[in-house]
Amino acid sequence: MDGQKYMGIYLGKDTATVVCLGSQGRDRSLLDCFSVSVEETDEPDQSRINEVGVGLAGLIARRCAEKGLMYQDCEVAVALDCAMFMQHNVHSEFDDPKQITATIRFDTEEALATDITDVAIAFKITSSDQTGSELAVFTAQRKILSDVLLSLQSNNIDPVTIEPDVNCLSRFVSRYVSLPEQLRAFVVMLSQRSGYFITFTESQKTPMMRTFLVGPRQDRNGLLAREVPVTGALLGAGEPINCLKVFDSTGSLNYQQLSEKLGVEAGAIDLAASAAISPEALADCADTVDFAIAYGAALAHLEKAQSINFRNDFMPYQGKKLQLQKRLKFLSISVTILVLAVGLYFQLQLLQENKYRGRLSDKFAKQYSAVMLNRKLPAKSNPAKKLAGELRRIKAVKGGQLSITGEESISAKLTLVLEAFNKCAKQTDLNIDSVAITSKSISIAGDTSSRKNTLKLRRAIEAGKLGNLQDRLEAKGNRDSFHITIVPKK
Repeated sequence: MDGQKYMGIYLGKDTATVVCLGSQGRDRSLLDCFSVSVEETDEPDQSRINEVGVGLAGLIARRCAEKGLMYQDCEVAVALDCAMFMQHNVHSEFDDPKQITATIRFDTEEALATDITDVAIAFKITSSDQTGSELAVFTAQRKILSDVLLSLQSNNIDPVTIEPDVNCLSRFVSRYVSLPEQLRAFVVMLSQRSGYFITFTESQKTPMMRTFLVGPRQDRNGLLAREVPVTGALLGAGEPINCLKVFDSTGSLNYQQLSEKLGVEAGAIDLAASAAISPEALADCADTVDFAIAYGAALAHLEKAQSINFRNDFMPYQGKKLQLQKRLKFLSISVTILVLAVGLYFQLQLLQENKYRGRLSDKFAKQYSAVMLNRKLPAKSNPAKKLAGELRRIKAVKGGQLSITGEESISAKLTLVLEAFNKCAKQTDLNIDSVAITSKSISIAGDTSSRKNTLKLRRAIEAGKLGNLQDRLEAKGNRDSFHITIVPKK
């Protein structure tokens, strides 16, 4: 099956149950499940068996190989048997998970009045109010967790999470078991060796849980008749118990007798049918409750928020997934730095190029103005094209290809204009502001003492026969200002 695969392992001291799920989108399917026990080993080493998980990890790896399950491609989660941890009710003054995480060890040590240096802690918030939060705190010896992790990792199994078995079972029940609405229901699960209480109430953020050990020859009816009221008092929130749903793996419970003793309705739960699992699929599992716990562990990836994970406090997960995420993060940072460096390099090159172009432009503007008789560098037109046109005109004049008359010669034009000025300068009190002579026109700006004198100047210029004359006259104070433009004859 394509898609992500998830493996849940319910691990005890001498037995383990494994469930492998396949996932495509929101759909999940059971790929395989089985149980192993250290009794299956050919030459059991009792001293090694006493170490938690030793031997079981090898049996799990061997059975996966026989069944063709590639656990290396799975996201693995472990459920720890209730015999390996303890549960406590602890109050925290905070309601923010980050603040609780920072102070949980101090609160737990104060609540237990004992040294917890060699203890790993995981917790879950059960309720919060203005006074703080009530926590379900789970503690496990670091030696136990170390044995579990090292034995699994020696067989290339590196679990992402290690959770209490009751939390995994609670996850399975929340997902698959239907409970009566508007009732405070107690769900009780009895395996061959353990018992689990899970209660769901509207006043609690999450299900409340409790575990206890069950003897192989213990009267289960009497056990529940005693434990249900005790658990109700421990987990109670002022709401009465009015529904009891039980699954007993031994099938020895008398529900009618139990209802009479407790005064509440007691009924059975079919775990396999709740999850739509056929009895044939569970043939290789030692206990249905163990299967449900392993199944709930495999569903751990669905909880993206708070998780009761011992690995957060002891030997944090450093598996392939996290290493890949760190490598991708490092690679993305490196690529970002490289892109920024390349962009900065080309930006510096562009700035240097623009600086060089600016110096050339300033130099060219001065040279253009000198060549083109003090005309400024045009902003929009092509100055190089204008210079090329001027160069071609000069070459044509020098080569005799362009015939010019004396009037078209710059020196001739200037001579004629000066002669006109000399004829009437004294008579008109002439004052010349500017004279601009090009190949196409002659522009004269200045003033005389009166309009009459300006007209004398105009007649003197006309006498020179320079071309068509256009003028603009204007009186300014005691002077008569003029601007005369002469377009030479072709």
